[in-house]
Amino acid sequence: MHPNDPGLQPERTTLAWNRTLMAFVIVAAFFLRWGNQQGVVVVGLFAVALAVALTIWTTQRNRYRQSVRAMRQPQGSPKVGSAIALGAAVVLLGAAGLVVISL
Repeated sequence: MHPNDPGLQPERTTLAWNRTLMAFVIVAAFFLRWGNQQGVVVVGLFAVALAVALTIWTTQRNRYRQSVRAMRQPQGSPKVGSAIALGAAVVLLGAAGLVVISL
């Protein structure tokens, strides 16, 4: 197979979302580790990071099916809502983590 094979795009996208899922699980573990030192706020950040990871996990199958359908019907428009929501979650969790840890 050629590396630019468009049929591989759903698989590459799934792998990227899985890496993001694992990153959020790791971030959640870091927040949980700081829970004893920083208090309940960090435990709340842990819960939010874990919720984002679980959301990615539960929506992964549907996202893959949509990617495969988009390959068959190239005139469709891309779904960017998930990427925008994920970007917002990263920025908000990162900012909140920096504020809480620096206190």
